[in-house]
Amino acid sequence: MEQGGEEEAMKIVLYDDGKVGLLSDGNVVDVSAVVPRAATPQLTIQGLIESFDSLKGALERELERGRPQPLANVWLRAPVPRPGKIVCMGGNFGEFVGRKGVLWGFLKSPEAVLDPGGTVVLPPEDANIFHHEAELVAIIGRTATRVRADGALTHVFGYTCGCDVSARFPPDSRQQFGKSFDTFAPIGPCIVTSDEVPDPHRLHVRMWVDGQVRHDYPMSDIAHSVEESLAWMSSMVTLKPGDLFFLGTNHQGIGPLQDGERARIDIEGIGRLEFSVSDPLKRRWPKGVDEVSAKDLREGTGVGPGRRTRPLP
Repeated sequence: MEQGGEEEAMKIVLYDDGKVGLLSDGNVVDVSAVVPRAATPQLTIQGLIESFDSLKGALERELERGRPQPLANVWLRAPVPRPGKIVCMGGNFGEFVGRKGVLWGFLKSPEAVLDPGGTVVLPPEDANIFHHEAELVAIIGRTATRVRADGALTHVFGYTCGCDVSARFPPDSRQQFGKSFDTFAPIGPCIVTSDEVPDPHRLHVRMWVDGQVRHDYPMSDIAHSVEESLAWMSSMVTLKPGDLFFLGTNHQGIGPLQDGERARIDIEGIGRLEFSVSDPLKRRWPKGVDEVSAKDLREGTGVGPGRRTRPLP
């Protein structure tokens, strides 16, 4: 099934109590008969990842003969519910002006993973702002340690949508934890296997908050290719099957998340991820793109995102 072709890509989901299914025409087909259940949903999906080559034919047959049930009747879970680790690229896009900084990245807590349709809960800490960052996320399929860029994509099992929610603090000891609060990593709704996405740079990422466009960028704006990013990250930390790799965002669409909002991320060929936002403190920021932070990043002022922003009085 070629990217952009008429045939629908294989889309793997976890649902209800950890069953594995395939999405097709707005329905879910149970493939639990093919994929052995493990002790936890995470181990189940890791088993599928590690055995996918031998299971693919059986999965395709099950999709053809299985009984579909409407997507509205199931509870979609995060397709990788408790990864061993989440690694992320920072400053990895050209910001529409061809910027190309040094390679750098960071870790995000696996406990931050949130199911599709879930609620991002803003913590009470006094952050300048809570930003959304819509991103393409790679799921690691084979152990990667110091891999070469020209073979890096063979270590990717598939892709999903993700949002790197970020609490922006002043430059102090809290900064390193600002992306790791519980619920700060919504992912989903499914995994599209890498054989269905021969060139991830041809994908396009869009995000809306309460119907207002925020992110709208092509993956071709990435400053360091997916292959280069994976090669660099694997030189910093060994990547294992089931790990998540957030590939970064174009910051020209970043904006605040605040109480009562509904967000939607679409990545063509991958899927649609939706989530809500709750802030018990009801803090407010101007709605829309954070133009001050976007300009700082576009112009390379050295001022980090959210440093010039505070909640409205």
